[in-house]
Amino acid sequence: MISNFVEELKWRGMLHDAMPGTEEHLLKEMQAAYLGIDPTADSLHIGHLVGVMMLRHFQLSGHKPFALVGGATGMIGDPSGKSDERNLLDEATLRHNENALKEQLSRFLDFNSDAPNAAELVNNYDWMKDFSFLEFIRDIGKHITVNYMMGKDSVKKRLSADAKEGMSFTEFTYQLVQGYDFLHLYRSHNCSLQMGGSDQWGNITTGTELIRRIGGGKGYALTCPLITKADGTKFGKTEGGNVWLDANRTSPYKFYQYWLNTSDEDAEKYIKIFTFLSKDTINALIEEHSAAPHARVLQKRLANEITVMVHSQQDLDNSIKASAILFGKSTADDLKTLDEKTFLEVFDGVPQAEVQRTDIQEGLDMIGALAAKTSFLGSNGEARRELKQNSISVNKEKVKETYLIGTSDLINDRYVLLQRGKKNYFLLIVNE
Repeated sequence: MISNFVEELKWRGMLHDAMPGTEEHLLKEMQAAYLGIDPTADSLHIGHLVGVMMLRHFQLSGHKPFALVGGATGMIGDPSGKSDERNLLDEATLRHNENALKEQLSRFLDFNSDAPNAAELVNNYDWMKDFSFLEFIRDIGKHITVNYMMGKDSVKKRLSADAKEGMSFTEFTYQLVQGYDFLHLYRSHNCSLQMGGSDQWGNITTGTELIRRIGGGKGYALTCPLITKADGTKFGKTEGGNVWLDANRTSPYKFYQYWLNTSDEDAEKYIKIFTFLSKDTINALIEEHSAAPHARVLQKRLANEITVMVHSQQDLDNSIKASAILFGKSTADDLKTLDEKTFLEVFDGVPQAEVQRTDIQEGLDMIGALAAKTSFLGSNGEARRELKQNSISVNKEKVKETYLIGTSDLINDRYVLLQRGKKNYFLLIVNE
């Protein structure tokens, strides 16, 4: 059953441009489309997610998606929107990255069913590696003029007067290589549509031109907008760099927090793009959020949906629990359920001091823990005053001056969390 893919993208704010006739072409019967993914890392980051969601919507609409890992183009570098060339990768690294990316993509795309629209992963290195330079310029290059290639915005930008450096021949030919991918997939898989970000329009239309001139057929182009943040900062970036889908690069807790901390304006946009919730459900959530913005209904639902999709329900549950530890009511038992990595991320940036294990084994008195051995508080007198006012907690539980911190208080056998009032945290790290 074919449904209207273009209409779905429109209401979700995921359509930037489409070649005339694309919508009608897709409504006729099942079609095949592809989207290229850069294999320079063994994980996708959330900047890739818009394209991946497009492929998923394409499959849900009854069509056949191809995810193209750009093994060959990844060895060159795409000039679109960039000022530097990429590092070259060897084949072993490319294959490793390809396998890792397929595993992540399989959380979104159905590669394994017997359905005619099962997704496929292809790598352009497989058809480019045996292509000689002479064959390429003879069979492909002669069909596209330099004038045509120079007219592309991505090329103009790199050659403009304010660009620090020129553009290498390697980069200049990128659009020809990407264009040939489209021609190859059109011939070998009857692939009639290429999708990508709006910065890819020039490269995609070079492919449609090759299909017209060499393939004797018609290819279509469709792009999504480049995702931005309302405050002008770059989407998908944090102080630590990219927000990755790989849990070893970006923990589920930090991943969850990224979406939870989006602005109201961005959350309203992102929940349409990065979830598969229906139009009615999303409109109801937006209405509920407008009535009580402080409850952050949109951010919570967005973070929940995308964390489960990329990671798992258990990872979401752990992330919510970890968030509650920092911002809500929790107990020492809750703290002790966190693994060390998540615990340290929850309390990242909290002041800390080191104490010896022997201090803990003998029982560390509260004055020592708060002032004498750590300088969490300014003086022993201040420590006594705070303890008398019942404002000091050890691992989220209130304590008196007579309390001794012992080995049973250790979290992950190494940490003790001190707290004054609701928001002032301090971390004791126990050394051998």
